[in-house]
Amino acid sequence: MSFISSRRVGNDSESGSGVIRPRFARRVGYAAVLLPASFVTVGAVAVGRSDKARAWWARACEQGSTAQTATRRPGAARLLAHALLCVPLGLLALIPVGVEILFVLRGVLYPLVDHGPYNHSWGGPSVGGAWLAHFGVSLPFAVAGLGALWLLGRLHSRLAGWMWGRRVGLGPVVVTAAASAGGVALVIAWIHQL
Repeated sequence: MSFISSRRVGNDSESGSGVIRPRFARRVGYAAVLLPASFVTVGAVAVGRSDKARAWWARACEQGSTAQTATRRPGAARLLAHALLCVPLGLLALIPVGVEILFVLRGVLYPLVDHGPYNHSWGGPSVGGAWLAHFGVSLPFAVAGLGALWLLGRLHSRLAGWMWGRRVGLGPVVVTAAASAGGVALVIAWIHQL
Protein backbone atom coordinates (compact mmCIF):
# COMPACT_ATOMS: atom_id res chain seq x y z
CA MET A 1 0.00 0.00 0.00
CA SER A 2 1.36 3.37 -0.96
CA PHE A 3 1.89 5.97 1.75
CA ILE A 4 0.83 8.73 -0.58
CA SER A 5 -2.65 7.87 -1.64
CA SER A 6 -4.33 10.25 -3.98
CA ARG A 7 -7.48 10.31 -5.99
CA ARG A 8 -8.82 12.01 -9.04
CA VAL A 9 -11.52 14.42 -8.17
CA GLY A 10 -12.85 14.98 -11.66
CA ASN A 11 -15.37 17.82 -11.64
CA ASP A 12 -15.02 18.67 -7.96
CA SER A 13 -15.71 22.39 -7.72
CA GLU A 14 -13.15 23.09 -4.99
CA SER A 15 -10.14 21.61 -6.76
CA GLY A 16 -10.75 21.81 -10.49
CA SER A 17 -10.92 19.13 -13.15
CA GLY A 18 -8.28 16.43 -13.17
CA VAL A 19 -6.38 17.66 -10.10
CA ILE A 20 -4.83 15.03 -7.84
CA ARG A 21 -5.02 15.75 -4.09
CA PRO A 22 -2.50 14.06 -1.80
CA ARG A 23 -4.72 12.58 0.92
CA PHE A 24 -1.71 11.54 3.00
CA ALA A 25 -0.52 15.12 3.49
CA ARG A 26 -4.04 16.36 4.24
CA ARG A 27 -4.63 13.67 6.83
CA VAL A 28 -1.25 14.25 8.49
CA GLY A 29 -1.85 18.00 8.54
CA TYR A 30 -5.25 17.87 10.12
CA ALA A 31 -4.16 15.21 12.63
CA ALA A 32 -1.40 17.57 13.75
CA VAL A 33 -3.94 20.30 14.57
CA LEU A 34 -6.66 18.20 16.23
CA LEU A 35 -6.10 19.74 19.67
CA PRO A 36 -6.32 23.40 18.59
CA ALA A 37 -9.19 22.53 16.25
CA SER A 38 -11.16 21.14 19.19
CA PHE A 39 -10.72 24.42 21.08
CA VAL A 40 -11.71 26.43 18.01
CA THR A 41 -14.80 24.23 17.61
CA VAL A 42 -15.88 24.94 21.19
CA GLY A 43 -15.35 28.66 20.58
CA ALA A 44 -17.24 28.60 17.29
CA VAL A 45 -20.22 26.84 18.88
CA ALA A 46 -20.13 29.25 21.84
CA VAL A 47 -20.41 32.30 19.57
CA GLY A 48 -23.07 30.74 17.36
CA ARG A 49 -20.87 29.78 14.38
CA SER A 50 -21.63 26.05 14.37
CA ASP A 51 -22.04 26.14 10.60
CA LYS A 52 -18.39 27.12 10.08
CA ALA A 53 -17.14 24.42 12.46
CA ARG A 54 -19.42 21.84 10.82
CA ALA A 55 -18.15 22.74 7.34
CA TRP A 56 -14.50 22.54 8.43
CA TRP A 57 -14.95 19.14 10.08
CA ALA A 58 -16.82 17.84 7.03
CA ARG A 59 -13.85 18.74 4.82
CA ALA A 60 -11.22 17.58 7.31
CA CYS A 61 -12.91 14.26 8.06
CA GLU A 62 -13.65 13.66 4.37
CA GLN A 63 -17.41 13.73 4.89
CA GLY A 64 -18.21 16.36 2.28
CA SER A 65 -18.95 14.03 -0.60
CA THR A 66 -21.27 11.54 1.09
CA ALA A 67 -24.97 11.68 0.44
CA GLN A 68 -25.67 11.27 4.15
CA THR A 69 -23.89 14.53 4.95
CA ALA A 70 -26.59 16.55 3.29
CA THR A 71 -29.38 14.84 5.25
CA ARG A 72 -27.64 14.34 8.63
CA ARG A 73 -25.94 17.55 9.75
CA PRO A 74 -24.51 17.51 13.28
CA GLY A 75 -25.97 20.06 15.66
CA ALA A 76 -24.16 22.09 18.29
CA ALA A 77 -24.33 19.30 20.88
CA ARG A 78 -22.70 16.79 18.54
CA LEU A 79 -20.03 19.31 17.55
CA LEU A 80 -19.20 19.92 21.22
CA ALA A 81 -19.07 16.16 21.89
CA HIS A 82 -16.81 15.79 18.87
CA ALA A 83 -14.53 18.54 20.17
CA LEU A 84 -14.20 16.63 23.44
CA LEU A 85 -13.45 13.45 21.48
CA CYS A 86 -10.64 15.28 19.70
CA VAL A 87 -8.83 16.17 22.93
CA PRO A 88 -7.27 12.71 23.62
CA LEU A 89 -6.38 12.26 19.94
CA GLY A 90 -5.01 15.80 19.81
CA LEU A 91 -2.88 15.15 22.88
CA LEU A 92 -1.63 11.92 21.30
CA ALA A 93 -0.78 13.85 18.12
CA LEU A 94 1.55 16.08 20.14
CA ILE A 95 3.98 13.14 20.48
CA PRO A 96 4.65 12.66 16.74
CA VAL A 97 4.53 16.44 16.20
CA GLY A 98 7.29 16.72 18.81
CA VAL A 99 9.25 14.02 16.99
CA GLU A 100 8.99 16.03 13.76
CA ILE A 101 10.15 19.20 15.52
CA LEU A 102 13.12 17.34 17.01
CA PHE A 103 13.92 15.93 13.56
CA VAL A 104 14.15 19.43 12.13
CA LEU A 105 16.10 20.86 15.06
CA ARG A 106 18.43 17.97 15.91
CA GLY A 107 18.59 16.28 12.50
CA VAL A 108 18.28 18.79 9.70
CA LEU A 109 19.62 21.84 11.56
CA TYR A 110 22.11 20.04 13.82
CA PRO A 111 25.13 22.28 13.08
CA LEU A 112 23.06 25.38 13.91
CA VAL A 113 21.81 23.90 17.21
CA ASP A 114 25.09 22.41 18.45
CA HIS A 115 28.13 24.58 17.75
CA GLY A 116 30.67 21.99 18.82
CA PRO A 117 33.25 20.85 19.61
CA TYR A 118 32.22 17.57 17.98
CA ASN A 119 34.96 15.34 19.43
CA HIS A 120 32.47 13.28 21.47
CA SER A 121 29.43 13.64 19.17
CA TRP A 122 28.02 10.83 17.08
CA GLY A 123 29.88 10.96 13.79
CA GLY A 124 32.43 13.48 15.11
CA PRO A 125 35.00 15.00 15.19
CA SER A 126 33.97 16.84 11.99
CA VAL A 127 30.80 18.95 11.64
CA GLY A 128 29.75 17.05 8.52
CA GLY A 129 30.13 13.65 10.15
CA ALA A 130 28.21 14.73 13.25
CA TRP A 131 25.45 16.22 11.10
CA LEU A 132 25.15 13.09 8.93
CA ALA A 133 25.04 10.82 11.98
CA HIS A 134 22.34 12.88 13.69
CA PHE A 135 20.35 13.23 10.47
CA GLY A 136 20.62 9.51 9.72
CA VAL A 137 19.49 8.49 13.21
CA SER A 138 16.57 10.94 13.26
CA LEU A 139 15.25 10.19 9.76
CA PRO A 140 13.53 6.86 10.61
CA PHE A 141 11.91 8.52 13.64
CA ALA A 142 10.61 11.32 11.43
CA VAL A 143 9.10 8.79 9.00
CA ALA A 144 7.54 6.92 11.93
CA GLY A 145 6.15 10.22 13.27
CA LEU A 146 4.48 10.99 9.94
CA GLY A 147 3.06 7.46 9.88
CA ALA A 148 1.71 7.89 13.42
CA LEU A 149 0.05 11.19 12.45
CA TRP A 150 -1.50 9.54 9.40
CA LEU A 151 -2.84 6.70 11.55
CA LEU A 152 -4.25 9.17 14.10
CA GLY A 153 -5.92 11.08 11.28
CA ARG A 154 -7.41 7.88 9.91
CA LEU A 155 -8.62 6.85 13.36
CA HIS A 156 -10.15 10.27 13.93
CA SER A 157 -11.88 10.16 10.55
CA ARG A 158 -13.47 6.81 11.50
CA LEU A 159 -14.56 8.12 14.91
CA ALA A 160 -15.92 11.33 13.41
CA GLY A 161 -18.39 9.38 11.27
CA TRP A 162 -20.85 9.22 14.17
CA MET A 163 -21.43 12.97 13.77
CA TRP A 164 -22.95 12.25 10.38
CA GLY A 165 -24.96 9.27 11.56
CA ARG A 166 -22.62 6.45 10.55
CA ARG A 167 -22.09 3.46 12.81
CA VAL A 168 -18.59 3.55 14.24
CA GLY A 169 -18.40 0.25 16.07
CA LEU A 170 -16.34 -0.67 19.08
CA GLY A 171 -12.96 -1.13 17.31
CA PRO A 172 -11.98 2.54 16.87
CA VAL A 173 -13.10 3.36 20.42
CA VAL A 174 -10.94 0.55 21.86
CA VAL A 175 -7.98 1.61 19.71
CA THR A 176 -8.36 5.21 20.90
CA ALA A 177 -8.44 4.12 24.55
CA ALA A 178 -5.44 1.80 24.11
CA ALA A 179 -3.46 4.43 22.19
CA SER A 180 -4.25 7.03 24.87
CA ALA A 181 -3.04 4.68 27.61
CA GLY A 182 0.10 3.92 25.59
CA GLY A 183 0.72 7.63 25.02
CA VAL A 184 0.41 8.37 28.74
CA ALA A 185 2.84 5.53 29.55
CA LEU A 186 5.31 6.81 26.94
CA VAL A 187 5.21 10.37 28.25
CA ILE A 188 5.64 9.20 31.86
CA ALA A 189 8.60 7.01 30.89
CA TRP A 190 10.17 9.87 28.92
CA ILE A 191 9.75 12.30 31.82
CA HIS A 192 11.40 9.82 34.22
CA GLN A 193 14.46 9.44 32.00
CA LEU A 194 15.13 13.20 31.95
